[in-house]
Amino acid sequence: MENINIEMNNLDYQGMLEAVFLATQDAISVVNENGEHILVNPAYTQITGLEHDEVIGKNALFDIEEGESLHMKVLLSKKPVENTKLKIRPSGKTVVAQAAPIIVNGIMKGSVAVLHDISGIKDLTDKLNKAEQKLRELTYKYKPEDIIGESAAINEVKKMIEKAAKVPATVLLKGESGTGKELFANSIHAQSKRSANNFIRVNCAALSDSLLESELFGYEEGSFTGALKGGKKGLFEEADKGTIFLDEISEISMNTQAKLLRVLQEKEIMRVGSNHSVCVDVRVIAATNADLTKAVREGRFREDLFYRLNILPILIPPLRERKEDISLLIKNFIVKFNDEYGRHILNISDDALNILMNYEWPGNVRELENIVGRSIINMNINERVIQTEHLPQLFSAKKPQADNCVVAKMEELTELSKVIDKAESDYIKNVYYKLSKSKTETAKVLGISLRSLYYKMEKYGIS
Repeated sequence: MENINIEMNNLDYQGMLEAVFLATQDAISVVNENGEHILVNPAYTQITGLEHDEVIGKNALFDIEEGESLHMKVLLSKKPVENTKLKIRPSGKTVVAQAAPIIVNGIMKGSVAVLHDISGIKDLTDKLNKAEQKLRELTYKYKPEDIIGESAAINEVKKMIEKAAKVPATVLLKGESGTGKELFANSIHAQSKRSANNFIRVNCAALSDSLLESELFGYEEGSFTGALKGGKKGLFEEADKGTIFLDEISEISMNTQAKLLRVLQEKEIMRVGSNHSVCVDVRVIAATNADLTKAVREGRFREDLFYRLNILPILIPPLRERKEDISLLIKNFIVKFNDEYGRHILNISDDALNILMNYEWPGNVRELENIVGRSIINMNINERVIQTEHLPQLFSAKKPQADNCVVAKMEELTELSKVIDKAESDYIKNVYYKLSKSKTETAKVLGISLRSLYYKMEKYGIS
């Protein structure tokens, strides 16, 4: 804003300025050479919340909540002051202001300031940031607190999840179908430094090999029939600076495995139909309910990829090994279905709970959620407690029987190490099944840590 040099002579300069001020949409205030307000326009009143009579005669600091007075700067320096951010009172709005001296016949007569309200822009920016954060949160629908349970087995997993969140290493989640591997993957992402960025979930078993490759790595225009004009970014690019969750990793083909290995090793992808690499910074979390070690032995899974994925393995225990968590899980599901179905269920009866506690849960937590939901649907609108008659029919899987200890026959002579491994495997199975498949109790009886037991069970294929 340039200096305002006005040759007023006999004109009433205040009256002329007032006519101009009334016609403008900008908030304007004028102070005299003593720093006292002598004129403000209606737009000023709207922004500050101060009426004309409240501010006239008050000093230049009267309407400022945070920041320095531009008027005072101008009066002291006799120079314009460019865009300056202020917070004004009593409205509390944030404005950007600029001011310049009023000079008449070479004499400083005061200062004029123009205020631009940016509170609306700030509010919109804040709302946009919140909306973007909400969208990111929607990509990972679970939070750390959604891991329900206080059993020793689940607490061990929670500790591993916390450790995994603190490092950028690739994680391999292993566990039966329905144990909630996606929940744990979300939890790792939500607690990590990447939580502000995308969490992308990919069900590797739901897509054909060619479609999975183009979805993961993207493609260039014209690379195949039906390819979009301009090509398409792949999910690895979408997950840049964030996390990609590859569920059912055992189902991908050897060809896609080779390309995935390149991503893990080189941190770059190559779109289908392209010769150029694209660098990506993505944290990979893979999950499987299959025995990848067996798949490697059978040549169905690349050994080098397995070692890349298996840097930080986490075994998710099945529900039958943490039955003490069933009551907590049921309460959580009741709250969830009350919201979804508009019901007011309060609890589950002891008899109904005992039935569920004695069930083997082949479908794990997913099955339990299904059972609670179906039970609530079976209830009358005025009933508040889940009873045994509300439970759907349960089909419990038979418990596998423990193998007998190995006895070597003459025609089966073999290395001592194999005999020891066989004996150890059989004994662990025997104890494990006698203790109703409780890993915690099995580890105590065997006198080994829970982690050691997990290792041995994986080694011997005990489930």
